[in-house]
Amino acid sequence: MTLNLFLIFGVVFFGFSLVSKRIQGTVLTPPILFTLGGLLLSRILAETAGLTYNEGSLHTLAELTLILVLAADSSQISLSELRKMKAIPVRLLLVALPLIMLMGTLVGYLIFPDIGWYQAALIAAILAPTDAALGASVLADKTIPLKVRQGLNVESGLNDGIALPAVLFFACFLNLTHQTGEENWLAFLSLQLIMGPIAGIAVGWIGGHLIALAAKKNWMTSEFQGVAAIALAVIAFAVAEVCHGNGFIAAFVAGLTYGNLHVSYSKFLHEFTETESQFLAYLTFFLFGALILPEALHHITGQIVLYACLSLTLVRMLPVALSMLGMKLDLATTAFMGWFGPRGLASLLFALLILEDLHVEQAEFVQAVVATTVILSVILHGLTAAPLSKKLGQAQISKDLSS
Repeated sequence: MTLNLFLIFGVVFFGFSLVSKRIQGTVLTPPILFTLGGLLLSRILAETAGLTYNEGSLHTLAELTLILVLAADSSQISLSELRKMKAIPVRLLLVALPLIMLMGTLVGYLIFPDIGWYQAALIAAILAPTDAALGASVLADKTIPLKVRQGLNVESGLNDGIALPAVLFFACFLNLTHQTGEENWLAFLSLQLIMGPIAGIAVGWIGGHLIALAAKKNWMTSEFQGVAAIALAVIAFAVAEVCHGNGFIAAFVAGLTYGNLHVSYSKFLHEFTETESQFLAYLTFFLFGALILPEALHHITGQIVLYACLSLTLVRMLPVALSMLGMKLDLATTAFMGWFGPRGLASLLFALLILEDLHVEQAEFVQAVVATTVILSVILHGLTAAPLSKKLGQAQISKDLSS
């Protein structure tokens, strides 16, 4: 059965690789293909390869993927550049993101009054981060104004790290973790949010200087600079967890620290993680389609579909529009930025990390809501990314010519 599983995985990834350039820029995005591929092959994987839903295995995959994604994304964010182009990214992260969580909580409570405020807030926090992979053609289209592309790119790179403390906060209130009970949630949460960043800064700073020193003395090859930087993220995760901090926040902060202190050595991290993190991300989408989506389909209701639709539209688009007030952006550009808030990898990983700590009924409900929102986003944002990017780009060119 293991050989059958390896064979199916190998054929799927090899087959996609052969046509990857041919479908680039089309509506057939990698997340669509891998998710639907996993869904179509779910029965075959179960019958011939023995692949079934295993919370422990998925939890481990989610942890490793999230560590790499958080560290790789944060290491590419230049704080100096962010200060220069601060208007749009800062508004999206510091104004729109909290409003998205607040509106998602309100909408969730109104549609599902029985789940309570804390669970509604937890689902809203899980679904708040965006995924640039689902709108890659948006970020690659040079006809779209640079400030719009940069804003969406920085937002997707940082909002998962910013949303993570909120996920932890509401999970703590629901007593979803094994580390604490209701009576000492404040102490637990404080340690998570304080020791995580401290561990990340310490490991990123010390490890970064050691990498720089080894590279200058010609002790280290350029390829292993990327390997070492990934190892730092894993070390930061482990150190934070030992100190009762949050390892994912530590990995994020370690990547941010290393990437800003040692810019010249960060390119090797980007090159190394571009393939590795993509492989893990697409594997997650494939397993999402093969294992999580079929299970979630049994629990999907009309209310869940309604919430998912509102989460992708009103819950994001209105806060983005409010955050852009005073920026003098035209309505089409503001609507475009509001629509391209695809939900994907971060939401899946956040959900996977807490599912095993939920009661059965809560786990089934959260899994159904997140899975429904993500699959709708994978399809809708995947199908509209290329055509809407082209349309906005053409409108921008016409505007430039007329002026």
